[in-house]
Amino acid sequence: MKELNDIGHYKIIEFPKVRIPTLDFLSLGAKKHYVKGLIEFDVTEGRKKIREHEKNTGQKISFTSWLLKCIGQAASEYKEVHSMMMGKNKIIQFEDVDISVAVEKIVGGIRTPIPIVIRKTNKKTIKQINEEIRKAQAEETSEPTLLGNHNMKKKLKTYVALPKFIRKLILKSKFRDPRKIKQIMGTIIVTSVGMFGKLYGWPIPTTTHPLAFGVGAITKKPGVIEDKIEIREFLAITVLFNHDVVDGAPATRFISRLGELLESGFGLLNLESFIFF
Repeated sequence: MKELNDIGHYKIIEFPKVRIPTLDFLSLGAKKHYVKGLIEFDVTEGRKKIREHEKNTGQKISFTSWLLKCIGQAASEYKEVHSMMMGKNKIIQFEDVDISVAVEKIVGGIRTPIPIVIRKTNKKTIKQINEEIRKAQAEETSEPTLLGNHNMKKKLKTYVALPKFIRKLILKSKFRDPRKIKQIMGTIIVTSVGMFGKLYGWPIPTTTHPLAFGVGAITKKPGVIEDKIEIREFLAITVLFNHDVVDGAPATRFISRLGELLESGFGLLNLESFIFF
């Protein structure tokens, strides 16, 4: 611990290399045109069903796993929201919904959010998504990595050792093809302030994904149910749409559908089954 006159004690630590790919990816999103929405969803029924499942079976299902399932389902019905530009004149729409979500790990003594990509989220059960996240949380790592993707580890280790201008050239080359982008980071990102604390509000994420969610905490507030005021649980969530590829009408229909899924407790009655629509 060093000390300097007038500024007090301080220490200098190494910048965590696991953060380098994230910062490089974010720099690519500066030219995209995002429309932001600040929304609240009533998640009372879903939270109730999750608690009942744990009480009846002893199995813990995370709220994040259920949220990812709902997002994946809604995005599979409105594919425009997670589509990408392919060249200057074409748009590519994907059948499978791959969602990137951060898992907090201790790397080199520092708490660091590291991404994991849940593939085919729309075709997996909530239980499968939950187990995939738990496995990533338990995975040992001391180097730059994409959790759950061992094929990427050597490539990422080499990548972060390169000078910034070379990394920039590599990304520009790779990111010309949206199929490569999806392979590396999925088409949707969910970042959760509520996952790491109880701060209520609408976080505004920075992203390169065509669809992004900033998830805040859940709070109890009065809500009107069948003309009666009840105490309900509301989730604060920010949604970012890439206006280059999706217009307001399909984006609004997507949000409406997501609200239906979240407010009805979608997928929680039978956690073992695959659900296709």
